[in-house]
Amino acid sequence: MKAFLTCLLIVAFAISARGEVESMGVEYHDGDVTLEGYLAWDDAAEGPRPGVLVVHQWKGLGDYEKRRARALAELGYVAFAIDMYGKGIRPESAQEAGKQAGLFKNDRTLTRTRANAGLRFLQSSELVEGQPIAVMGYCFGGMVALELARSGAPVVGAVSFHGNFDTPDPADAKNIKGSILVLHGADDPHVPPEQVEAFQKEMRDAGVDWQLVAYGGAVHSFTDPGAGNDPSRGAAYNAAADRRSWKAMKAFFAEVFKTARARE
Repeated sequence: MKAFLTCLLIVAFAISARGEVESMGVEYHDGDVTLEGYLAWDDAAEGPRPGVLVVHQWKGLGDYEKRRARALAELGYVAFAIDMYGKGIRPESAQEAGKQAGLFKNDRTLTRTRANAGLRFLQSSELVEGQPIAVMGYCFGGMVALELARSGAPVVGAVSFHGNFDTPDPADAKNIKGSILVLHGADDPHVPPEQVEAFQKEMRDAGVDWQLVAYGGAVHSFTDPGAGNDPSRGAAYNAAADRRSWKAMKAFFAEVFKTARARE
């Protein structure tokens, strides 16, 4: 394991028994900006395996995304929860989170550059070593996942959980190299029907292999138990949509990784 990181390892949570998920915090960089991500993998698996980038919600990388990364590792993937904001920048209030997320929402070049820094880090790992990589994200992270794909990054699939679909230049969809899966709350007030329609047109015009699944009764943040249980607020946990969307994601990854391997 000593050679598989090209960047400084800063925190290690060692689980010695084989067959357990191991994880560690890592520092990596986007130019002069120091970022702090989280890597998870199953030590029982032998040889390189597919990788999945996990992009956090608007309050930055936290326990929620780390839990999702470990769950992906249990499925046999190498999961890397990336840091879009920078080391130590973890907004605590909605106001602070909105300010940070807004920097990236208003500058999609920055969004793509920062996300690609996480991709390069995962590509450098001996745990992945030439295997295909996909990306998934939640809320703010869903937007990031789609923008990474639109940047032309070599990801075989991109999954958005209750994210925004808008983009300054829909024509960039022609750069998408992999498949797209959008898992959407049908009653999400933050994603109006016009945005859904525009996204579908964007995908069709670019000839992308895409899917959009809308979960009835689900609003924003439907996978996050921390969002509460009051849909009238516009963001709330929905256990059924959470379970169904995770199942859809698993089937999607199984398909796109199998297809990528068949092309090798």
